[in-house]
Amino acid sequence: MTKNHRLDLLQPYPFEKMRSLFAACEANQAKDFINLSIGEPKHSPPEFIVSALADPKTLAQCLNQYPATQGSDALREAISQWLDGRFDVKVSADTQILPVNGTREALFAFAQAMLGDAADGLVGMPNPFYQIYEGAALLAGATPYFFNHEPAFQYGIDFDSVPASVWQGMDMMYICSPANPTGNLLDQTALQDLIRKAHDYDFIIAADECYAEIYFSDAEKPTSLLAASAAMGATDFSRCAVFHSLSKRSNLPGLRSGFVAGDATLMQRFLKYRTYHGCALGAHHQLASTLAWQDESHVSASRQLYRDKFTSISSVLAPHFALHQPAGGFYHWLKTPVSDTLFAQQLLNEENIKVVPGSYLARGTGQANGGLVDASGDYNPGANHVRVAWVAQPAQCLEAATRLASFASRHA
Repeated sequence: MTKNHRLDLLQPYPFEKMRSLFAACEANQAKDFINLSIGEPKHSPPEFIVSALADPKTLAQCLNQYPATQGSDALREAISQWLDGRFDVKVSADTQILPVNGTREALFAFAQAMLGDAADGLVGMPNPFYQIYEGAALLAGATPYFFNHEPAFQYGIDFDSVPASVWQGMDMMYICSPANPTGNLLDQTALQDLIRKAHDYDFIIAADECYAEIYFSDAEKPTSLLAASAAMGATDFSRCAVFHSLSKRSNLPGLRSGFVAGDATLMQRFLKYRTYHGCALGAHHQLASTLAWQDESHVSASRQLYRDKFTSISSVLAPHFALHQPAGGFYHWLKTPVSDTLFAQQLLNEENIKVVPGSYLARGTGQANGGLVDASGDYNPGANHVRVAWVAQPAQCLEAATRLASFASRHA
């Protein structure tokens, strides 16, 4: 029997590892369970989207047709206008935009379409990282190369220290800004330096920008890879593709709706792949998505809710943790006084709160360094950290922060 041996290269997903980690735990049932482990927005979805999806006449019309893989003209035009308004870039609705079933599906499929059998190629990605990047690279036959988020570099990535030999072997790289889980931003200068490298060394940049609408300072808005390209005069966005989603922006994770935009040649190839793959966004989801991209009021309200939560949460946590305040996204990347796995187990046992051990979101990359080691003894930039997702309603988040502070105080 034939089989895809590359599947054997995939590590268990973090949440599968967590089931094993917490199997022997006895959570404190005297306290309500609070799940801070999943980046699933819990703010209310926009009412106008719910109404649009529930309208029987419109739904019947949408269900009575095959959806277009390229998406409706209205949806692509709404996305084009949003990109112009948000990032001041002109992106063709006809040739440079493709709606997708959320960024997770697209980030994975993009590597399969672009790389083919990249047995000798590297796919760069941040470390820690969204695990889809690694799986996509491995199943495309490529080798992941990890760019560590370093505590000594303010949890950013020192791209200048990467050897030329690595860039020469690169076929594609994933970047994420705001970063999951550290919340760091790549500014225009950093993005333009990566674009120059992409041209000099002949690789593609896939920019995961799904957290771009959650930020804490209007003076430090996340920019886009497309905006950086356009500012260099490369308005064709050569070698660049960006990925956006309504999951975080509009609190619609169940809609599974997003888009990819950028280099028209890349989009044409990705469209061909998706046509055969059969992964068109449903027509009723396209209709709802069009409405969502056309409205900013619900986005502003949700962003303010995150800002208010982080203000109150941070004041509670600051006396007990060396807080790294994110510039964007909805995570705290907390340094732990003990191993991240032990911290997570004890927190569940004592406070009935679940967080993700940072070592589960990263990969070991060599010799031990500063105590940040995983189970194999390798240096792991996620070790001795946990990811805390502040996605719940404010009262529950504040309760969780209070319990975290109490927990930290007892274990100081």
